Amino acid sequence: MSVKGFVEGGIASIVAGCTTHPLDLIKVRMQLQGENHSCSINMRPAFAFHSQFSTTTAPPTTILGLQRRAGPISVGVRIVQSEGVAALFSGVSATVLRQTLYSTTRMGLYDVLKHKWADPDAGNMPLIRKIAAGLIAGGIGATIGNPADVAMVRMQADGRLPAAQRRGYKGVFDAIMRMSSEEGIASLWRAVASNPVDVIKTRVMNMKVEAGATPPYNGALDCALKTVRAEGPMALYKGFVPTISRQGPFTVVLFVTLEQVRKLLKDF
Repeated sequence: MSVKGFVEGGIASIVAGCTTHPLDLIKVRMQLQGENHSCSINMRPAFAFHSQFSTTTAPPTTILGLQRRAGPISVGVRIVQSEGVAALFSGVSATVLRQTLYSTTRMGLYDVLKHKWADPDAGNMPLIRKIAAGLIAGGIGATIGNPADVAMVRMQADGRLPAAQRRGYKGVFDAIMRMSSEEGIASLWRAVASNPVDVIKTRVMNMKVEAGATPPYNGALDCALKTVRAEGPMALYKGFVPTISRQGPFTVVLFVTLEQVRKLLKDF
């Protein structure tokens, strides 16, 4: 088995990841809404296209005592107005590295296991082996790609903070190097266990740990409990719309690109 499967999967995943990066960034910003009330910016709900978006807006509308947070369109408009169109691609270098590490490993390794575990006579693979291959490939890919994932979340979230509090990473490699030196190597794999809950993963990855100070969260469960207590159970579904919206375009671009790459590399 050659490295062809890794190359094909990697190229397709990078193209798909870059194409849908703005939706992923909006998702991250929505997931962090309400987390830090001292620096958050109150925004109007989705589709409320008012001409002025001020950092000193009135308190958001409340429904049954709960704050009504900004929707994906409103968040996207606010990002463009306050930070520029280029801000929608903040952290795209981390997306490229993440897809290079995670998706290349995941798709390539699955291809390898599929060929090794397939029935030599029938040429197919039992369902249980497909599930096992997917779990193994996905788990290894996630472990390898997690440092880039942490860097991506932090770079995407940086623009929501006041200028004095921004980390100001110059790129994905600068982010990884600074995280390693300032917070330790283990910080590159923070929240590995919290992936099933994407909001919790985002918040744990993004948390700022000051030297000698108590971390905002002691782990995924602590983050979940504090989020629910402070913002209610629906806070765990922040970013749901852009998450779902991203999956369609990502999948289409991924497989269309994969087919084209396979045609170009079929003679290699």
